[in-house]
Formats: sequence, C-alpha cells, structure tokens
Amino acid sequence: MEEKKIVEDVIPNIVAERILKVGTFKIDAHGTRLGEQFLKILFDYAIDKNADVCYVTIFEKYEGLIKLISRYGFKEWGIKEKDGKKEKVFLKNMRTYVGDIYEDYPFVTCKGTRKYLLSVYPKYHTKLFPESILTNESRNIIKDISYTNSIQKNYVCSIQGVEAIKKGDLLVMYRTAENGRTAEYSAVATTVCTVTDVRQQDSFKSFEDFYSFTSRYTVFDQEDLEFWYRRGGLKVISMVYNFPLKKRIVRHELIERIGLNRDNYWGFFPLSDDEFVDIVMQGQAIEYIRQNEY
Repeated sequence: MEEKKIVEDVIPNIVAERILKVGTFKIDAHGTRLGEQFLKILFDYAIDKNADVCYVTIFEKYEGLIKLISRYGFKEWGIKEKDGKKEKVFLKNMRTYVGDIYEDYPFVTCKGTRKYLLSVYPKYHTKLFPESILTNESRNIIKDISYTNSIQKNYVCSIQGVEAIKKGDLLVMYRTAENGRTAEYSAVATTVCTVTDVRQQDSFKSFEDFYSFTSRYTVFDQEDLEFWYRRGGLKVISMVYNFPLKKRIVRHELIERIGLNRDNYWGFFPLSDDEFVDIVMQGQAIEYIRQNEY
C-alpha cells in the first residue's frame, strides 16, 4: 500500500515523500526460499513506484523472517501497537547507499566496479533466472524450487578467465543461441547480477565439499555437478540476481548499437563502464543503477 508524507501510527513516525507499506509476510516456504522471491517482487514494485522508503511490521517471534529482511537492508525503526499487541517496524531506505551488496540490493553501483558479459546455455538460463524468461519460452519450465526462488545463485563453468572475477563485480548474463538458430538474432543479454564469491575447484576438499557448497543455489543437478567435478578445472561463481533487462538485447544490437566487438569470445569478456550503462539503458532498467552514476 502506498502512503505519502507521514505514517503516524508508528513510533517514531515515518516521514518521506513516497512511502510503501508492505503487507505482512505469511509464507509457507517449504524449503524453496519463497521469502527471497517475495522480497525481489517487493523491491521491483518499490522501484517502479519510485518509493523513497519501504516498511513492514513483524511480530518479534518471527526471527527467521526478521533475519531475512535485515540482510537485504531493512533496519529496525520502531514500534506499532494495535489492539494491545506490539509489532516491530522495519524500514528500508531506497535512497541510501551503504556499500554492501545485500543491504543495497537490488541496486547496483558503477563506481569502482568491473563489468563482464558471461554466457549461459538456454537450457539453464530461465530456470536459474525466472524473471528473465523470453517471450517465446513456456513458463512451465519455471518451478517452485530453491534455485529458482532464491536471490542468491551459483553458476558453474570451466570458462578460461572467469577466475579473475572478484566480489562486487557486475555480470551481464548472456543467453546463448538456440540450437539451429543464428546467434545474431537469438543470443540475447537478459540479466544483471553482482558477484559475491568465486571459487576454483582446488579450493574444495572433495566432491562432497563442492556439492554441499554449490547445490542449494544452482540449476545443475548432482549428475551435472559430478560431471563438472570429474572434468576438472571448474569454477563456481556465486552471485545475487539484481534485475532482468525489461527489453532483451540481441547480439546484433549489442554489436551495432552498443558497440561490442564482434570478434570477442562471447562466453566471457570485460565491458567498459559506458558499454555496461548503455546495455542497462537500452534494456530499460536504468533505475536500478544508483543515481548520478550514469
């Protein structure tokens, strides 16, 4: 619910130009991280409405929910009392930047960050990034499972060079061409993510260690992960799924309009600040970049 100027039934009052009240979370998550999915929907709605702050009231006993929203930037603000019952009030300021990937989520910052294009095969793409589904794909491929609902994602590959990626770097996810179709008009940039960790295979003591770290947030099943582990030279890129590009950008436009080099290896390559901003702007998602950074 949208409110304006002042919320007087909260102590202390909340004062802002545009205030978004979040309905109470009642989620039967059954292990699939639906709470994160609801937060993603909430933040996208708040950005669409240009909200200055969002707030939610929660009873103190819901410790898991409080921990979740606190991770993503909600701060304890005050108390709301109704019918003799007190609820804690948590508030997220959509205008502040604290320099933390999770607390600043879903916004990204261009200052001091490196940017890359990273490819993902079509059969994995939309299961991992459900909001980035293409218009010609069936929504039946999206399931209520952990890696689909979670903001956190684990991507496994053996692409040379990705070990140079560091925490805080930004990734433009590039869905490769469908079998039998030319990349020029079917390969497409769809999504922006922020890297939270990168690990190489030799950092894991065993397959069990690798599987335990990777499996909760990845589209790859145990058989896939066993294949990658036996093959060797794998890397695991942990990231948060910040936002989809509202307008997907095909390879032809990335080259002809953005100016990306046709001769690049399109599995993975760096982007300049201007190229990244142009991609986000052409993708009609510029509101997710911090103001005054483009």
